[in-house]
Amino acid sequence: MGIRQHRCGKWLMCWTRTWEMFIFVVMLSTINGQIRYSIPEEMKKGSFIGNVAQDLGLDLKRLRSGRARIVAGENNQYTELNTDKGILVVSERIDREELCGDVTPCSFSFEIILENPIEMHRVTVEILDINDHAPTFKNNVINLEISESATTGSHFDLESAYDPDAGIHSLQNYVLSPNDNFVLKQHSNADGIKLAVMILQKPLDRELNPHLSLKLIAVDGGNPQRSGTVNIKITVIDVNDNRPVFNQSLYTAKVTENTPIGTYITTVNASDADSGSNGLVTYSVSNVNGKSGELFAIDSLSGKITVADNIDFEKDKKYEIRVIAKDQGGLSDGTKVVIEVTDINDNAPVINIMSHSSLISEDVPPGTTVAVFNVKDADSERNGQITCSIDSNLPFKIQSSLTNYYNLLSDAPFDRETKPEYNITITATDSGLPPLSTKTTLHLKISDVNDNPPLFTKPNYSAYIIENNVPGMSIFSLSARDSDWNQNARISYFLEETQVSGSPVSSYVSINSETGLLHAVRSFDYEQIKQLVFTVKAQDGGSPPLSSNVTVTLIIQDQNDNPPQVLYPVQTGGSVVAEMVPRSADVGYLVTKVVAVDVDSGQNAWLSYKLQKATDRALFEVGLQNGE
Repeated sequence: MGIRQHRCGKWLMCWTRTWEMFIFVVMLSTINGQIRYSIPEEMKKGSFIGNVAQDLGLDLKRLRSGRARIVAGENNQYTELNTDKGILVVSERIDREELCGDVTPCSFSFEIILENPIEMHRVTVEILDINDHAPTFKNNVINLEISESATTGSHFDLESAYDPDAGIHSLQNYVLSPNDNFVLKQHSNADGIKLAVMILQKPLDRELNPHLSLKLIAVDGGNPQRSGTVNIKITVIDVNDNRPVFNQSLYTAKVTENTPIGTYITTVNASDADSGSNGLVTYSVSNVNGKSGELFAIDSLSGKITVADNIDFEKDKKYEIRVIAKDQGGLSDGTKVVIEVTDINDNAPVINIMSHSSLISEDVPPGTTVAVFNVKDADSERNGQITCSIDSNLPFKIQSSLTNYYNLLSDAPFDRETKPEYNITITATDSGLPPLSTKTTLHLKISDVNDNPPLFTKPNYSAYIIENNVPGMSIFSLSARDSDWNQNARISYFLEETQVSGSPVSSYVSINSETGLLHAVRSFDYEQIKQLVFTVKAQDGGSPPLSSNVTVTLIIQDQNDNPPQVLYPVQTGGSVVAEMVPRSADVGYLVTKVVAVDVDSGQNAWLSYKLQKATDRALFEVGLQNGE
């Protein structure tokens, strides 16, 4: 065990003279991310508890970058983490008795969590007792009526003192003021509670001393000691020579928590062999430990014990009260009543989200931690056994980590294009009858990765343009879609460079990179080129980018922009072609055949022939289709 010493200063309280110059702060162990400190109660705000960074082997940069903070724990308001120095300090006065009551040792735990990556460490702080309470009696005066006929050795049970401190600082001893008639006998019950019994060692003489006044002093074991005093006033009466006797030295009973006030628990019974008023027994509850006596009431005549205040199993699971039976002569007997509290399922589980990712990438692998949460139930046994669940249709699972801690993990790959966000409802249900449950909902968005290439709306495209077009003319638009989001879905269009008749395709057409609109760069001539076949690429804005291609066929349509050309007869210069016709030629004689061609296409290249000029139209005619 390592011991760290600190001089008393402005921010540390000094103990007794023995500990006046130092305070112990003990780090007991660091096992599997768990550390333990011990500090005295009542330390001033800001007092040093421990060097968390050093004890966990973390540097200060990790504490700050991981946004180290205290989470969970019902008493985490008592401590504060200074991430700049890596130390744990007191943030609020700690009263051990208020925090733990009679429970020893007294401690509380909490967790320190860091993020990026998520890391959690458990810290337990034990609160050491100091002697800040004196023993006290419930009443200022103990009134006793004792018969002068009481025999030597008669026992008189005295009210017990109560000291909420623990260990050596608790009640240690009783002292009875010096007198001739009584001596004090002390004993402890099974739970270690100090009890005082006054024993008659010399018979009383009412005629000499009808009244006696004594003091009972209760002292603890602190240094310096603290004490409490109660006055004992004894009235001596005549002839009551039998004390009440309980028929049991120990009574046990059970009561269910939240039982209504007035509910019957059990009955104690003491008998007195005397007769008349000297045999009349009355019952009362003695103050044994703290407020136990206030939770129960006893009928002074019948000995019936009932519930007098709200009983909460989560505060105390068992109560012990001491019942005194006293006759009219002042003789008494005492018995112990142990009352066990039965738990009911009156507390629903409580879910505390320690850390939660509200945005996660769609490409994270299954098993990625989405959230860390803590679940507690103040009930016990089955009533405090918790089962956590989520909707089975969601791609998540719950995995237990530390005690009462759970991780929410992804259980399948994500696809933002199918499901962009999730509402995850965590349900914590206890095993009580009927069970109680609590729900909390986490909202998780899926961020996009560039996992989808752009896709054209058609497998290929065909378009027509009439020759002799105006340069810059719009032809048609291509369109692609990308199911990704934002920048990953921003599409740009490009021409894949190819050669057409020895020239790059970009010298014929261009494309708007944002809209996909094709434009003619030049005027087309059908007689030179009848179609263009090229490739357009659609590329998204992801990193790295994804793309797809499509083939575009651009068909040039013919216009009647070329006149027919006469191939025969051949005409040179401006000379006239002469053909010889014999005089004996009959009607239908073939004089010649005109042959002409037209470089246009289709109907634009269909030719017909007719006479333009003739000196005598009656002598000759030309074939409309064949030029004869």
